[in-house]
Amino acid sequence: MSVSVSARMTRVRPSATGAVLALAARLKAEGRDIISLGAGEPDFDTPKHIRRAACEAIEAGATRYTPIDGTAELKAAVRRKFQRDNGLDFDPDQILVSSGGKQSLFNLCIALLDAGDEAVVPAPYWVSYPDMVRLAGAEAVIVPTTFEDGFKLTPERLQAALTSKTRLLFINSPSNPTGACYTRQELTALGDTLAGYPDVVVVSDDIYEHIFWGAEPFTSFASACPALGDRCVTVNGVSKAYAMTGWRIGYAGGPSELIRAMQTVQSQSTSNACSVSQVAAQAALDGDQSAVSEMCDAYHQRHDYLISALNDLPGFECRAGDGSFYAFPRVDEAIAALGLVDDTELMKHLLDAANVACVPGAAFGAPGHVRMSFACSTDELETAVGRIRKAL
Repeated sequence: MSVSVSARMTRVRPSATGAVLALAARLKAEGRDIISLGAGEPDFDTPKHIRRAACEAIEAGATRYTPIDGTAELKAAVRRKFQRDNGLDFDPDQILVSSGGKQSLFNLCIALLDAGDEAVVPAPYWVSYPDMVRLAGAEAVIVPTTFEDGFKLTPERLQAALTSKTRLLFINSPSNPTGACYTRQELTALGDTLAGYPDVVVVSDDIYEHIFWGAEPFTSFASACPALGDRCVTVNGVSKAYAMTGWRIGYAGGPSELIRAMQTVQSQSTSNACSVSQVAAQAALDGDQSAVSEMCDAYHQRHDYLISALNDLPGFECRAGDGSFYAFPRVDEAIAALGLVDDTELMKHLLDAANVACVPGAAFGAPGHVRMSFACSTDELETAVGRIRKAL
């Protein structure tokens, strides 16, 4: 007997990054010397003061249910973070703590979108955006950006994508997978375009905010476009900046009625985020930030090495990024030179011939590219580049 799944599942794909990581792990277990550049995960340990806070919380008995939307202490820390870093002021009922930034985004899609609605997703995009939209029953409108434009959505391309059905726009800055970051001026221009579309909500995914080395200060969309603040949801978390991926804490700030609906979704799915992780996240947001700067400096150095090294490879062309820990080289010429069909075949070739795992650009809506994470040591990066050169 076979069990049929829901029709919506025919429109949704498993995470491509998860599939590559699982494959790399399986090959390692079989004895292959795999270097994985697929993971979007810091290679640093969670800072000691954060770990200590979690241990103390366990000993103090902070192991029970919390309010669905997060503890009052963590929400206060999130509020201070938004004020300190972004100039945004949210009341407690405008903040929701979830089990990771991904859940915050998923909650939003379910709470906001209906069948027939459209969500604008600039490509290259983080792999989960379109499928979250599809799981909510809406349509993902993919808007390509170009290598030459720095992989950034322009007002003209946004204008062409907006319709009476548009309900949501995704902004991810710094970007996964490209490392591109919007300037305040660029965000203001997008906000001006949205002024005539009052039904469109903007979600600003700022998860890489503190992994940033751009020429001007980081600016969140709601900070650049305060007139649109009543229809902007700002999502962030502790996973990337504090090397806390496994702790699973994300948070969102936005209009109270939308946050309330997102909380209702969460109440019927996961309920509260992990109680001990919430204490750790409070320590991260309120505590010593020096480790964040030190990790960012390390990523910046790795970035500078890898971008230069990739541009020296035959058939590779890579833009420098302003943040995150990814390189996103254009590899059309390498694909053609090897007689391959596409970036997925190139990924398989690099895995087979070089024992290097990366993620094909098609998974991010940008065929002809590959994503490489530099959240690993410089020694590993140097070895990986040498292997790739031989494989090419």
